[in-house]
Amino acid sequence: MITEETPKHSFLIWLKESATFKLIFIGILVLLLLIPSSLIHELITERSQRQEEVIREVSDSWSAKQVIKGPVLVIPYKKQFKLTDTTTRTTSGNIYVLPESLNIKAGLTTQILHRGIFDVAVYNTHIKVNGGFGHLNFENLGITPDQLLLNQARLEFGVGDLKGLKSDPVIKTTAGEKLSVNPDFDSELLFTNGLQAKLNLSTGLPDQLPFAYDLDLKGSEDLYFLQLGKSTTVEAEGNWANPSFEGSNLPDERKVDSSGFKAGWHLLNYNRQLPQQWIGDGSKHSNKLESNSFGVKLRLPVDQYQKTMRTSKYAVLIILLTFISLFLTEVIRKQAIHVFNYILIGTAMVIYYTLLLSFSEQVGYNAAYLIASISTIALISVFISSLLKNGKAALLFAFILTVFYTFIFVIIQLEDLALMVGSIALFMIIAILMYFSRKINWDKQ
Repeated sequence: MITEETPKHSFLIWLKESATFKLIFIGILVLLLLIPSSLIHELITERSQRQEEVIREVSDSWSAKQVIKGPVLVIPYKKQFKLTDTTTRTTSGNIYVLPESLNIKAGLTTQILHRGIFDVAVYNTHIKVNGGFGHLNFENLGITPDQLLLNQARLEFGVGDLKGLKSDPVIKTTAGEKLSVNPDFDSELLFTNGLQAKLNLSTGLPDQLPFAYDLDLKGSEDLYFLQLGKSTTVEAEGNWANPSFEGSNLPDERKVDSSGFKAGWHLLNYNRQLPQQWIGDGSKHSNKLESNSFGVKLRLPVDQYQKTMRTSKYAVLIILLTFISLFLTEVIRKQAIHVFNYILIGTAMVIYYTLLLSFSEQVGYNAAYLIASISTIALISVFISSLLKNGKAALLFAFILTVFYTFIFVIIQLEDLALMVGSIALFMIIAILMYFSRKINWDKQ
């Protein structure tokens, strides 16, 4: 008895055996797997933000980053204008003078504080500041000596976070005179977190005014300096082996090794973009003053979130290459693999990135990559072995996955050559796929 195949039955057979349908399904599945992949990106971002929150919490308790600001000489003045024979008008303001020379030496002693699974770099530092103000003549500003209120002169300077001050700073000026320093939260001060010291210039304005003071500070992550001197010299050293030099100026010389770092800056006023003297209030050039900052960042040698994010961006590529390799395997071996098994394998490859993220927080990126890769490769290979009932095919597929994950790991480690190496590797992978698929008669599939 001969039975005729119905159109429905023929269509079901086509769905089961058609390579075209399988390729369409693989394409749709890859697109669907973009959804959990994007959720992985959000999870990585959330964990990275949590790390930043912990750093802020520790910084609030210890001390925030420090910025060494100043000093600036401030001399009030009062000027009278004759309007008529019987009336006059009085104006007042401040003269601001930047140092002729500014020399800073900073020595950092660093340590790592732990909060849960996160680390925060903090430091203690002893800073020596010295220099001098020169050419204290203000006739070019239209101010004569009799208009200066010398008994109200002061030095203004500041730090990034007043909480980090470990001792009272004392300023030494001419003839060893010591000036006490007080915080001042006046809105007209040049610097946020400002300090000031009253000067005793009642005997007259000197031609030169030297200064020197020490600061004992603690801070978190960054130590920055402001370029205020007509000539500014900064020397910084510490026992941190992974510094990052940042800001408006990079050091002229630096030495970094396993025991720590040493760096030096020698700056002139040509790139300072500030006048040596000016009249006005504290806000006139305050933004420019604080924008001319440079220094060192104590970079933790832990960048697992950045590397994990970069790795996750290759998820679609790895999944697609794995599916194509699996598809060619079933076509060449003429052993069909159900579409549901593709879904399971794709899901396992997405979960790989959660393994990578969670382990990287505990053991670091490299070890986590090894653990997650071996686990995923072993799981998928054993699964394929049970599907194909062939140990050699499973070993071959394990080798293919190893090549894929090794390729991604190498790309992540590279920076400048990543694009070139990645392009060459992808070209070779496509060439290999073309080679193994060249004899397949797709019309019969």
